[in-house]
Amino acid sequence: GDLEQVTRLQQGTTAAATTLLKMLVDPGTPASVKVRAAEAIFHHAAKAIEIEEIEARLTELERMAGESKESSDGSF
Repeated sequence: GDLEQVTRLQQGTTAAATTLLKMLVDPGTPASVKVRAAEAIFHHAAKAIEIEEIEARLTELERMAGESKESSDGSF
């Protein structure tokens, strides 16, 4: 089902990241390939940081909304 597909994609992502890193450090890799691998790594790292920041902001907003609801309905 869907969970299996997500798991397979996650495993593929790990393999892809490993491949990019290997290409980046392999002395036999052409410079143009190293540059492209570096660009991909930076791009995906930036996206991961962005997602983490959004998740942290969402968690804080949910916490604040919960506190606001508690104070408006008189419970603590």
